[in-house]
Amino acid sequence: MDNYNQDYERYQKVKAQVKEIKEFYSHLIVYVCVIGFLVFINLKYSPEHIWFYLPMMGWAIGLLFHGLKAFDIKFMSKNWEERKIREFMEEEKKNQQKYE
Repeated sequence: MDNYNQDYERYQKVKAQVKEIKEFYSHLIVYVCVIGFLVFINLKYSPEHIWFYLPMMGWAIGLLFHGLKAFDIKFMSKNWEERKIREFMEEEKKNQQKYE
């Protein structure tokens, strides 16, 4: 019975992650369509003043963070912190040994 609960919990977690990825791809499609439309409007009606890159860059930042969350990409996770602490401690130890 306990194994069933663990499998069900894993299933729910994976299902939520797949939903998040699906939402990211929907967000990406909307981004491409809207930005494409803004590029068209900008170049058609005011080509002397290029402004479409402003909403494109702002929205891209949001899209980037959505993608990082959807694909569970962590730059500075707990493991990263621990590795850096060990790295700095070893470096400090080597520097200390130099002067002894």
